[in-house]
Amino acid sequence: MIDDSPVDAPVVSVITPTFNEAANIPELLDRLDAALDEMPHEIIVVDDDSPDRTWEIAEKEGEHRPSVRVLRRFAERGLSSAVVSGMEIARGQTLAVMDADLQHDESVLPEMVALVRSGRADVCVGTRSASGGSYGEWSLGRRLVSWVATLLARLLLRVPLTDPMSGYFVVSRDAFRRCAPDINPKGFKILLEFVGRHKELAVAEVGYTFRPRLHGETKLSPSVIRAYLLAIFEMRFGRLVSPQFFLYALVGASGVIVNLVGFGIGELLDFPRIDTGLGPRFDPLYISVVFGIQLSIISNYLLNNYFTFFEERYRGVRLLWGFVLFELISIFGVVIQVSVFQFLQNAGFLSLLGSTLGKYANNAIAILVALVSNYFLNTNYTWRRRATG
Repeated sequence: MIDDSPVDAPVVSVITPTFNEAANIPELLDRLDAALDEMPHEIIVVDDDSPDRTWEIAEKEGEHRPSVRVLRRFAERGLSSAVVSGMEIARGQTLAVMDADLQHDESVLPEMVALVRSGRADVCVGTRSASGGSYGEWSLGRRLVSWVATLLARLLLRVPLTDPMSGYFVVSRDAFRRCAPDINPKGFKILLEFVGRHKELAVAEVGYTFRPRLHGETKLSPSVIRAYLLAIFEMRFGRLVSPQFFLYALVGASGVIVNLVGFGIGELLDFPRIDTGLGPRFDPLYISVVFGIQLSIISNYLLNNYFTFFEERYRGVRLLWGFVLFELISIFGVVIQVSVFQFLQNAGFLSLLGSTLGKYANNAIAILVALVSNYFLNTNYTWRRRATG
């Protein structure tokens, strides 16, 4: 439920979601109170029951800071849901979101608030990419990741942002009220929940320099990158196809490349002809084909384990058990593909396209059926529950 803003409401409510940020809280509150000294404000710390007792530090600070409010959550988890929870109890005319790690420059916050209050923008984003902005001491690798993330958001969501991964922004209370029913609390980037789902929002940007973290550890990891991709795909394709299935298909496409590379390696290795003595002989060409297929299965398994099904991934010795299941399902997928192809061919399906084109079309259908069946089996058997070990 959205808290109606009272007549004497603060100009801005700053919502800062936290998890293990105890060392940063006192400095963060000092900086925010100083930056917003001439502006009635409140600071809402939303903590997910941090092991380092961030919530307790914030509550102690609140004893002598009337601007501070603390929301400690026990059951819920996640950045987006924390921000939404904070916004729902906020009393401010405008709602600001910023991290607690001291990397966001609070000195530009008054300018961001002013742009929203004036009606020139529904959302104002603190950006590291536009004029006046900088990524500071970021490595080349992190800059590359950010560039790719920005490109994906602009291409797939058509958002007018130079820094879609920004976690620093101000939104009007009215805009939040309009967007709240459509926000996915399990989404990864709350900013995209606003501008990605509501293209009618007027957006402004203010540049700032991203500062290095003083305490704690960075949250950027492969799981964060995966969560961002899932959020982008869900917003763009969610009603048509599962974002997880999209990642699964993406991994499958990469397996085609690995398959071809493996086939080439097999040809270079010049495998000997294998005579079983029981009749059939295995030509080196076909051994290379099998070699390529097996490499692609291994590659697909590892990528799916650490990317597509990250939360349910296998670890330790159980990684081998997961591979056995994946291998068996992959073999079953080949049987399905061949069976569907033969059925379509024998039934004369798409024969109107001609002999050659019809065969390719039927095989494409067979591949799609095998892909969907493999996804279903792997979801319900290989990665049906969180693996331990």
